[in-house]
Amino acid sequence: MQLLEAAAIYAGVNILILLVLSVLVVGGRRKHKIRLGDAGNEDFLRLQRAHANAAEYIPAGIVGLVTLALFDPATSPMFLHACGLCLTAGRISHAIGLHTGVLNAGRLLGMTLTWLSFLLIGAGLIYVGLSQPI
Repeated sequence: MQLLEAAAIYAGVNILILLVLSVLVVGGRRKHKIRLGDAGNEDFLRLQRAHANAAEYIPAGIVGLVTLALFDPATSPMFLHACGLCLTAGRISHAIGLHTGVLNAGRLLGMTLTWLSFLLIGAGLIYVGLSQPI
């Protein structure tokens, strides 16, 4: 599997995560009869925050993965997969954790994996950027 194809898979899965979270927000609006805002409903607020948090992190992660993939000879496929898996597992874990409670292991694991993916992607991009001949 080529790097861009691998990055496309992680991008696709993470976009589907955003879609699922968006559908859950719409369902929550219907269930709780909320037109705008969160109406002070804590369950609905958690749905909203799970989607918003994913929308804050996923786009930057996808851009980083695709950019790493574009540096094909300088990027290890295993490194790209490690970054993509950390991002994806982190976003899934965080969304489930936020949906089930306020503070729990799912949220902690999710943010840890997401931040780890950002650390790896950021460091990897700096590395491949500096390793290219001038």
